[in-house]
Amino acid sequence: MDTATLKAAIGRAAALLATDPPAAEREARAVLQVAPGDPNASLIMSSALRRQGRAAAAIAVLEPLSRAFPRAALTQYELGVALADVGERDAAITALRTATGLNRENAEAWRTLGDLLFVAGDARGAEAAFAEHDRAMVQDPQLKPAAEALHFGRITEAEQVLRPLAASNPDDPDVVGLLAEVYARQRRYADAATLFAHVLDQTPEDDRARFRLARALFHQQRAAEALPHLERLLAAEPNNAAYQNLMAANLALLGEFERAMNVHEALLTAHPNQPQIWLNYGHALRTVGRSGEAVAAFRRCIGFDPMLVEAYLGLANLKVAAFSDDEVTAMRHIADQPELALESRTQLAFALGKALEDRGDYAASFASYAAGSAQRRAEAPYDAAEFTARMHRAKVLFTADFFAARRTFGAKAPDPIFIVGLPRSGSTLIEQILASHSSVEGTMELPDIGFVADSLGPYPEGVAALTVGEAAPLGERYLTSTRSQRRLGRPRFIDKMPNNFQHAGLISLILPNATIIDARRHPIACCFSAFKQHFAQGQAFTYDLADLGLYYRDYVELMDHFDVVLPGRVHRVIYEDLVEDTEGEVRRLLDHCGLDFEDACLSFHENDRPVRTVSSEQVRRPIFRDGLDQWRNYEPWLGPLTEALGPALAAWRGE
Repeated sequence: MDTATLKAAIGRAAALLATDPPAAEREARAVLQVAPGDPNASLIMSSALRRQGRAAAAIAVLEPLSRAFPRAALTQYELGVALADVGERDAAITALRTATGLNRENAEAWRTLGDLLFVAGDARGAEAAFAEHDRAMVQDPQLKPAAEALHFGRITEAEQVLRPLAASNPDDPDVVGLLAEVYARQRRYADAATLFAHVLDQTPEDDRARFRLARALFHQQRAAEALPHLERLLAAEPNNAAYQNLMAANLALLGEFERAMNVHEALLTAHPNQPQIWLNYGHALRTVGRSGEAVAAFRRCIGFDPMLVEAYLGLANLKVAAFSDDEVTAMRHIADQPELALESRTQLAFALGKALEDRGDYAASFASYAAGSAQRRAEAPYDAAEFTARMHRAKVLFTADFFAARRTFGAKAPDPIFIVGLPRSGSTLIEQILASHSSVEGTMELPDIGFVADSLGPYPEGVAALTVGEAAPLGERYLTSTRSQRRLGRPRFIDKMPNNFQHAGLISLILPNATIIDARRHPIACCFSAFKQHFAQGQAFTYDLADLGLYYRDYVELMDHFDVVLPGRVHRVIYEDLVEDTEGEVRRLLDHCGLDFEDACLSFHENDRPVRTVSSEQVRRPIFRDGLDQWRNYEPWLGPLTEALGPALAAWRGE
């Protein structure tokens, strides 16, 4: 067989690999009969054998081939995959590391390596391999610079490359998908979801885009929309851990905690050494009130991966288990690592702040909280002046005459009870009290009113443009979109999104019979408690003491305004009064909601409902006074807060 004929035969064999491995094997064997030891034919034959499920036979060919050609990347890749097929995980990882070292553009080698590292419990290595896979999947030379920039965290650079390409190629799924990932990294999840959905319109079989769409929807708390995508993905790959993990998170968001826990526990059965799964399981256990098990899960996570600092933050947020000396030493050691990612460094600062607070080292504790907040603020900037201007425009717009002229507007259902205010104001306690009533269901911090507000264009001015025929459907839209959270069939339900105080005017227009509860706490106690809390997303105003003071001041002034223009519309619960006279305040609260008194509302700590906020463990015990004055330990450092609060510091009760 001459060289040209040999080359043609090898080409035919290679072309058959993906569609007809037995035929590829026959072609390769035919070549080897006339050219024994030909490396290309041997490689094709080994790949054909592996694809037919004969991995051991493939290894018998590949091992001598890899020794003869140690720098042949494809040979190392095939050997790694075959070794994985026969359960030789460590040897497979070694071969695949060699393959990716020789050829960084082999996306499948990175994906297989990531899968093996994940099963081995090396979450960090798996994550790095999957990131390389995503980068290597981009083959278009025009897109390579953006893929490289995205891989190395240069998000702005990637966006600058991709925006003009997307403008000129709006239907190119590769371009649009990469830009969507940029938006996801920037936490612009609504924009990311829109683009991922567009990619799926062009390429419905793109499972990567479908998964990323589901993830972007989850981050917007649009779990009901994410679920069908995950169900489709899991139908094709029922054992995919990433799909299962996101499914569990969405089920929890929908209140299907039993199903979510079943998924978590199945994942742990399959991957008992995987720290990320223990971390997620710990969060789930905290939500359902199994705090002791949550502590154990977070510590199990740390045992597998001491650098996974979110587990330390999970322990800090539980507020039921003091950090050990060894854990504090470990956190300080991790904080000294220069290669620690910024997000991990931020989370660690908040966890360490809590550990030092428990030890009474308030100066060091404040310094740690302040460092974490400064890092968080740098990545989530907040414009206090813009927010103040918006609140002023709301006061100008929402007058007594405005509502008098629109008294027939809105959906008339009395179902929602909105608890508004600031984070860390006692709102979870009020929610727990109300959710202990037989007629009220607790849900979570629902984003739906915010979605309605966003749909109105310039805000709050867009509210004024609503007609009587438009306001009621918006109220019904809210009731429909929140229905998936109402699993108990009770007539009333709670929406505990604190930021909804900004939308008191919109709520009063489109849901005039809904109840609004203003959860209020001493401004310094409330603001400092928020300052030392790492929020998963949003609440950008909490990472600077002056911003917090101005925000609290704007909030008090807006609520005072509604007390004047809609007298009695908002019922205020002062946290300190609730602590001092629990029964009296609970009776007044229930009366305002039109609910009969029930003893269960005073035994709220016995309610075993899932609680999703970081106050979960605090509301599972009787009311206590311990937290009222904790802020005084930090008084020397709170000058910027007290100065920004101004008159609100004296007039915060709204009396």
